[in-house]
Amino acid sequence: MKKMIISVAIATSVAIGSLVGLSTFASGESADPFRESVLRDPDVPSMGNPQGDITIVEYFDYQCPYCKKVAPELARIAKEDGKLRIVMKDWPIFGAASQYAAKMVLAAKYQNKYHEAYAALIGATTKLSEQIVQDLLSKAGVDIDQAVKDMTTYQPAIEALLARNNEQAEAFGFQGTPAFIVGTFRVPGVLDAAGFKQAIADARAAARKKK
Repeated sequence: MKKMIISVAIATSVAIGSLVGLSTFASGESADPFRESVLRDPDVPSMGNPQGDITIVEYFDYQCPYCKKVAPELARIAKEDGKLRIVMKDWPIFGAASQYAAKMVLAAKYQNKYHEAYAALIGATTKLSEQIVQDLLSKAGVDIDQAVKDMTTYQPAIEALLARNNEQAEAFGFQGTPAFIVGTFRVPGVLDAAGFKQAIADARAAARKKK
């Protein structure tokens, strides 16, 4: 990564009927290459409904305590809503251990174990190191020898992906993790369940106005 950024969680205020403090992202046509790279990068893992009407992009770090707090809440909301597509943007800004964790989880993608690897590390309650990352991923069913091999084999692709994620986050002016794009809105900080639901409602309202 070109630049290390100290994570600062910025709480977003919620008001009745609208989400305060949001700014619009990429209101142009879907052919805009930056917009497509953010929302539809084919190398970036996603979860939820692939055909969802609202896309939520999360920039996260496996050592970010706020990311760990938000993860189960967002997963629950996505399951309850049923129409959300969640794009997972690894943004390792907490040092070497975070870099290694992100690369190993992305390498696990090549054995179809990204989601298991993600869950293992985002749910970890201990500080990460290379050995702890390997131990947690092994318990999650990841073939560690294969993941290490794939991390080397696909190093150019993995590093290019992380560089794209970093460039996007910096272009948005995000100062730390977690940070989100909800529909066409930038959300630079932590949201609780009510905040997510309001952001999703606002994104849907904005989408209806464009039709």
